[in-house]
Amino acid sequence: MPAFPVYRKLPNLKSHYRILSASEFDEIQQVGTLYFRTTTNAVKYPEIRRLQDMISCSPPFETSSAEDFNSRLEKL
Repeated sequence: MPAFPVYRKLPNLKSHYRILSASEFDEIQQVGTLYFRTTTNAVKYPEIRRLQDMISCSPPFETSSAEDFNSRLEKL
């Protein structure tokens, strides 16, 4: 199991993720010029599966950094 937090992003740079644990993550999503932050607690199977894919960095997820996530956090 990786050390948390773990950072991921989508290739289109519209969604950035901070994975806090094996069951929780934050997402910053860009829609136009606006940014939205959501926190998800994975309890249903699709959410759990998505989180597992993010942790293992399966496509389409890519590695990211705390600096990258925090730069978008400042735009909220």
